[in-house]
Amino acid sequence: MDKTSLVKLAKIIPSDLLTQIQYIHANLLSRWILRWGSQPLKLSHKSAIVFSPHQDDETFGCGGMIAQKREQGLSVVVIFLTDGRGSHSSDLNIQDEIIQIRKQEALNALGILGVQPSEIYFLDKPDGTLPDLKPEEREQTIKQISELLQRYQPGEVYVPHHKDCHKDHEATFYLVKEAITQAKITVELLQYPIWVFWRAPLFILLKSKDITAAYRLSVTTVQEKKNQAIAAYPSQIQILPSGFIKRFVNPSEIFFKFEY
Repeated sequence: MDKTSLVKLAKIIPSDLLTQIQYIHANLLSRWILRWGSQPLKLSHKSAIVFSPHQDDETFGCGGMIAQKREQGLSVVVIFLTDGRGSHSSDLNIQDEIIQIRKQEALNALGILGVQPSEIYFLDKPDGTLPDLKPEEREQTIKQISELLQRYQPGEVYVPHHKDCHKDHEATFYLVKEAITQAKITVELLQYPIWVFWRAPLFILLKSKDITAAYRLSVTTVQEKKNQAIAAYPSQIQILPSGFIKRFVNPSEIFFKFEY
């Protein structure tokens, strides 16, 4: 079953039932990975850059890691690729307002996690367009990312999973991967899952080699900070399924190491 088949399936299942199925599926898969399908990951003392397609992905996927590193005085830079305009409406006036709201929410959330505004970048690509950038704009985006990588020389880079069932998320992975090559730096690349557990049927998109690369990071000591940072995104909380959000309010974060 491919992604097209998944979209067709979603169209014939009532939305309430689909949400329940997705919640059960996400819970089962994440619990399995946390208990049996992952290795423990110790927080490193390396600096990090987190690439987030939209304003909230960084907190859902990496908020605990970010807070822990910042508490230890380690550098964490967060780079948002899109402007987040597509979360509410196609009305241009509303979209302009949403862009500003989501930027402020990002600053508030990351402030709770300990990231300074000077370490937060907004590349402002139109939400939903990352896979379809024209060749010149794609190269310009890769160059922007490459220059930031060269400037900060991170030890770790965090990106959405390359099979994350969202076109901007998957495109972010490949843009960053190309930028790392262009920057000619050596970094550890870790993928954080946002949508893949929610949207993909159990183990259909995640193959055995994906699962074996799974790691779990305990974020118990900063759980309250992460919860507060998630709550700093009210514009998103009100439109996201509650079951979806629950997966990220737990004492561990899941990462998948990418092998070059």
